[in-house]
Parts: sequence; C-alpha cells; structure tokens
Amino acid sequence: VAATQPSTNWHLKENAREHHTSKFSSEELIVRRGQAFTITFNGTERPEQNLIFIAETGPKPSKATKTLATFDISSTVSKEGWSAVLQSSSSNSVSISISSPHNAVIGRYRLSVQKGSSSPASLGTFVLLFNPWSSGDDVFMPNKAECEEYVLEEFGIIFAGNKNHISSFGWNFGQFQGDILDICLSIMDRSLYYRQDPVTDVSHRHDPRYLGRVLSAMVNANDDQGVVLGNWSGKYEGGKNPSSWTGSGEILQSWKKSGFKPVKYGQCWVFAAVLTTVLRCLGIPTRAITNFSSAHDADGNLRVDEFYDAEGNHLERGSDSVWNFHVWNESWFTRNDLGPSYSGWQVLDATPQEQSGGIYQCGPASRHAVKEGEVDLDYDVTFVFAEVNADCMYWNYDSATGKKNLIFSKSTEIGASISTKAVGRDSRVDVTSDYKYEEGSAKERDIFKKARKKLGLEDKFDPTAPKLEEIEQKPDISGKFKVAGSLEVGKDLNLLLVLENLQPDAKTVNVNMTAWSTLYTRRRINQIWKDSISVTLAPKEEKQFPIKIKYPEYQQQLTTDKSIQVTALCHVEDGIQVLVKRNITLDNPAIDIQVLGEAKVDKEVVVEVAFTNPIDVEVKDCVLQVEGSDLLQGILELRIPPLKASETSSTKFKLIPSEAGPKHLLVNFSCDKFADIKTFKVINVIN
Repeated sequence: VAATQPSTNWHLKENAREHHTSKFSSEELIVRRGQAFTITFNGTERPEQNLIFIAETGPKPSKATKTLATFDISSTVSKEGWSAVLQSSSSNSVSISISSPHNAVIGRYRLSVQKGSSSPASLGTFVLLFNPWSSGDDVFMPNKAECEEYVLEEFGIIFAGNKNHISSFGWNFGQFQGDILDICLSIMDRSLYYRQDPVTDVSHRHDPRYLGRVLSAMVNANDDQGVVLGNWSGKYEGGKNPSSWTGSGEILQSWKKSGFKPVKYGQCWVFAAVLTTVLRCLGIPTRAITNFSSAHDADGNLRVDEFYDAEGNHLERGSDSVWNFHVWNESWFTRNDLGPSYSGWQVLDATPQEQSGGIYQCGPASRHAVKEGEVDLDYDVTFVFAEVNADCMYWNYDSATGKKNLIFSKSTEIGASISTKAVGRDSRVDVTSDYKYEEGSAKERDIFKKARKKLGLEDKFDPTAPKLEEIEQKPDISGKFKVAGSLEVGKDLNLLLVLENLQPDAKTVNVNMTAWSTLYTRRRINQIWKDSISVTLAPKEEKQFPIKIKYPEYQQQLTTDKSIQVTALCHVEDGIQVLVKRNITLDNPAIDIQVLGEAKVDKEVVVEVAFTNPIDVEVKDCVLQVEGSDLLQGILELRIPPLKASETSSTKFKLIPSEAGPKHLLVNFSCDKFADIKTFKVINVIN
C-alpha cells in the first residue's frame, strides 16, 4: 500500500537560529552538518514503531559513496552516521531530532520516511552546509567572533593601490541574499569534475580541501565556462569594467540569468570576492587577502625578470610580471593530508594566472607551508611562495643586438604589506609575518634557499657564483622619486627626482625619464610624458630635480586603475646604469553620504549622496550606483545631470531596511572624467 504524503513542519525559525542560518531568506530548511535539527510530520499512526528514514543527495545516491543514509529511530545520537531520536509523538504526528555526521557530504538532500514494508513517502528537501561552530568539523573555528566575520558577515573591505599608498574599497559579498545559495549549489554541479564523474564528485563534497580547489577553478571562466571572464587589456567593450562592480550578487545573478555564460569582466579582486561569497555561503570561513608588489613567476624559478630599454621604457619581454597588488583568498580548514601544523588558513586563488593540474585553479596551499618554504607540498605552494618571496632582476635590454645587462637585483621588493580586513572592524590588519620571516633576516634567506633547493634550482642561479652578465657592480650614484604634494585625479602630479653621488669624484649623468599609464598589473597602456636631462654631481652631492605632469597631459591617458609608472634610467659616464622607478596610484576625489533621519526596519529612510566636481571643466555621463545587503534589493542606478566646474550635485533616494543591526551602504559614482569613485557608510538600523 502506498503511503499517503505526510505534511512536514520543518521548524524553519527554530532550526535556523540553532544552526546560524537565520540570514538566509529561504522557505527551505538550511542546516549545518554534525548538529541536530527537529522536524514534525503527520500521517503515521504509532510512529515509534519501525520507521526508517532515508536521506540522499546527488544523482546516484549510494551508501558506498556516503550519499545515501538509512536510519531508524534510536535512543541516542550516532557518533558515526545519521541518526533520528524521537522527541514526542501523538496519535497522528511525530517530532524527530535528526543528526548528520561531522563529515557528511554537503548539498541538497531529499528526505523520506518508510513505515514497515510500505513504499517510502517524501518529507521534502533540505540543504546541509559546513559547520564552523562544531568541533568535529574540518572547518571548525574556535573563535566565535571569527566565525561571525568569516562566515556570516556580508560586507568586506578590499585593499588596493600600491605598497607606498594603500587604498581600500567596500564590497557586498551578499552570500545570504535571494537565491545565491541555489546559484552556489549549481556552480558545483557545473564543474569539470562533476561533468566527468558526477558520482565521485558529489562523494568528495564532504571535504573543504576538495571543494576549495574545485571552486577556485569554477569562479574563473577558463576551462569550464565558469562565473567570471578575466580581462587585463584596459579595454572592456561588451562587458563591465572590472572596477565598476560593488558586490558579488549582481555577478552571480547575471551568470545564472544568462544561462550560465561567463560574466564580463573580472580582475583579481573580483575573482577573490566572488569566491569569498561562494565559500562563506557554503559555510567555509573565508577572507580576501591583498599582497602588494605581487610576483607572477611564470617559469617557476622564484625569480622575476624585468627588462628596460635605453630610454627607460619598461619592455613587455618574458612572461614574468610584478603587479602593484594581487588579491587572493584564505579559507580555514584542517589539512588531514599534511598534518596538524599545516591546518588553519589555506590560500586559494581563483584568478586564472597559471594552470595547475592542467586547469586554471590554485590551492589550497597551506599558509604555514608557504612561510616555511615547503614548496613540495600540495597544492601550488611554489606559486604562492613566489608571489610573496621572488627575487627581482632588472635588466637593460638592447633589441638591436639582443644583449642584456643586469642593472640590479633586489630580494626585498616582493610581497609587502599583505593585508586583510580586521575581525568586527572596518580597518586593515597586516598579515605579512604569517607569510614570511622578516625581510632581510637570516631566517628569511635560509627559507628562500631551502625552497630553491627543493625545486632543484640551486645550480641554475646561485647569487654567490653568478654568470658573467649577472655580476652586480656597485653603482656610483643612487636615486629615488619623491612625491611632492597630493596624488589626486584632477590635480597636477608633482614629483622630485633625487640623485646622490656616492663617489668622492664628480660624475656626469644623462637621465632618460618616462611616465606611462598602467593597469594595476603594471602593464603599460599609454605614454604620458618623457624628458631627458644631463646633470653633473659634485663629489658626494645630492640634487633634486622637480618634475611636473599636468592634469591635461595625463587625463586622457589614465586607466581606470589610476596608476602611473615613472622611470629614470641614469647613464653614468664611465660607470654602470642606475634604474630609478616608482609606481604611483592616484586617489579619486571624495564623495559624501548622509542618512537623513533614523533608519528603522521596514520604514523608508532618505539618503543623500553629494559629489563636487573638482576640475575646471564640466563632467557628464554621471551615474550613481547603490547597493547594500538588508538595505535594498538588488542595485539602484541613478543618472545625474552634468556638473559644471566646482559645482556640487546632491542626489536623494529612499531605502527600506529589512533587518536590524549595522548595515553597509555601498556607493559607486562614475562620469566621463572620473571612473568608479567608491565609498561606503555604516547605517545602524533599529527595530
């Protein structure tokens, strides 16, 4: 006899409160593994007798792959598998507490109940997630404040700019909004691993190490039609400029709406932010990390080569590069494959830079392994080690003869001010010392040598016995660029070139200077300025040479990354060349947000955004973009009339907050002269 369909009460509110899933806005039960949840259902008489529950997930559930569990009512919670404990029963309904194991496969489950020999009756579906609050889980995070930040916080801060001048902007991760959870589940079902072997893929979904690696591949579009298509060309036709996004929600929604076509376009922080959203949504503690002067060592020799011509122009030669900054992720979980000292924060990187195992994926690389130079451990520790530790070699290259001369090398250039957002505060925390020992210390050099040895590199380039062209001679002069005045888009750029004669006799120096607009990857886009001077320096003399690059000179050439590379190649008569360089990132003008009145749940509140045009020409095509989890649905886009010189625009709009607490409103303002001026404001919403 077929059983009648029982009706199920999932106790959504109570279960969500117990399982830290209240922020999801779902009609479906969402719970965390290794922890009990309660359901009540009717349609069974004398329920405590011979009831069997069936929980199953994936396309072909089986006990062997741990994607199918059958369990009956017992008096205690099982240590190993699934279990059901009777809470209460009446003549026609029964309340059951169901527990899953700490290492259960995560995802959407179908739950049914079978009485005696009748066929099973469906109770419905629920979603099972990782549980950082539970000590048996691989993602267990003992510090509750860190769980709040790295799993439940929907707002983040991403650090950018360069190591001399760190800037930051807000990001709306939005992992609990709308159907983001469903989109995250469908990302897993579209991976190459799932397509090749769905049964095995689903059976591995208990392991954060496996999922982290798979999702690092799926967030970029390479190989698998993943979520975001990268573009580092400086031209973004047919899509959105990577610097214009303010949150992950719009990106993930677009991917789903387009029938899972990659979203155009992303750069490193976009990949990292989307991966943060996906992993936090699934319950893996995750944060975004920015590494300044980040090496991309394409040939795996822990060395980055940069080439310059006689004019001081940075040449696009070789596949190594150094980026002003690079953003990746850290996720928190145990490394049972490596041992306890390698557990904790693991580096994952969804930006498609180099292939790993034939696919654009990176990690998880244990942060501890990176610090200790254990480059032979899984996964991709060599690549991450180079990002924070590679040595820099600067060459003068003559394209006519193909000859190269080493100008100088530097072992302290790469991997500076490694940054992430603080727990519970909107400020920066420096985590450089978690990635490497202090620059210049004996320990740091020892680790570098250890890594080279493990990679079998000690013969190829030994700093103590260099080949002829790699002998570094002592320069006669030293130089640096100093910034004089503010670094702001719309203002003239004032620099000083400071040259010092290190020798006891006079030196004549011919200096070729250039300034180029670049992307944050230091890829040159447009030449802005060039000049050459000839100077004589008296013995031990220091001289300063002012450089002014006017706003109209650079305005047309500037990229939306607002970065400029200035170089001076100094040819010392009868001496060796000296390269002086500086990467400069300009700040956008400010934008101001005011909340007019008190913000209350489900009540309208007016917000005013003001922008003053700081330049002496009209700005047009002005657009204001606003978003914020629990403050408004989706994204609000407002067009603003043109602004004359020094004119201020004031734009008002209404919000209806849906939840109490501190909420972040993100604003992005663009016009024809200024791209993506970003700011955020904390709004304290009361009930």
